[in-house]
Amino acid sequence: MLRKGECGEIFKVFLVSRNEGKIREFIDLGLKECVEVVPVSLDKVEIQSEDLTSIALYSAVQASLYLKELFFVEDAGLYITSLKGFPGPFSSYVYKTIGVDGILKLLSSSSDRTAIFKSVIVLHCPRQGFRVFEGSVRGSISLEARGLSGFGFDPIFIPEGHTKTFAEMSLEVKNSLSHRSKAFRAMVSWLKTAYKS
Repeated sequence: MLRKGECGEIFKVFLVSRNEGKIREFIDLGLKECVEVVPVSLDKVEIQSEDLTSIALYSAVQASLYLKELFFVEDAGLYITSLKGFPGPFSSYVYKTIGVDGILKLLSSSSDRTAIFKSVIVLHCPRQGFRVFEGSVRGSISLEARGLSGFGFDPIFIPEGHTKTFAEMSLEVKNSLSHRSKAFRAMVSWLKTAYKS
């Protein structure tokens, strides 16, 4: 789990995910934080819930039945103000069913396009149980899909203070301000304190 490297102590943490976009982002984030993120493919059970933490925690508990190492799972949701928080924790399903165009259609007559992207990471520590870390970024929904990078709803989310969507940004720029990066950095900060040698 912990070994010496060029940047001092390097944490090896498994990521339970089959989402290639998510895996790519976490590996890049890990490189910058001296953390080796190793993806592992497990059947991940996702319950239907209105709470991201409950969904991620359930998935982590199920994964811990098979994986005894230090690992984490992550779940994220796009919360759109004028849609009363929809799609929220159902973002993955909504993306697969109505997609980006469906969300834009739902917002076609709305003047309020504010939204929040939220991320919840649940870390499994063999000796210390489960830890929850959260990250969020405010922004707005664009009038049309823009950009070819990222995944999911990235082509329509513009983070606050910027003019480009996540999908128009490089991986490095997105990872400098995204909801997922904030949750990941919070996890790494905790790890470096909890496992300080």
